[in-house]
Amino acid sequence: MAEKTRYTDEELEEFKELILAKLEKARKELEILRSAINNSDGNDTQDTSPTFKVLEEGASVLSKEEAGNLAQRQYKFIEHLEAALGRIRNKNYGICRETGKLIPKERLRAVPHATLSIEAKEKR
Repeated sequence: MAEKTRYTDEELEEFKELILAKLEKARKELEILRSAINNSDGNDTQDTSPTFKVLEEGASVLSKEEAGNLAQRQYKFIEHLEAALGRIRNKNYGICRETGKLIPKERLRAVPHATLSIEAKEKR
């Protein structure tokens, strides 16, 4: 039997559903992070007191910086998931970009935006 070179349409549909669910969750988390950065929920020490302690201010700034970093990572994750959807549309999803072999389903279920097989990752 010849080695399989791409996933079937049914398998691609399964991965698409998985990615869409992860994408929805990631977008919700990004919105929460953006809200924290922009203070749009209004629950900050600035709302309750015109003067606040230096430590509280520092913690607030640090928290916004952390939220900013997390938001950047989340945005990048969303971009990777959207790129994976493009590969599904093009029917080349799940093919390692270095070896040209199929990435195992187990890996794609764990990391649905993966473009490298474990074999290729280990060679790096």
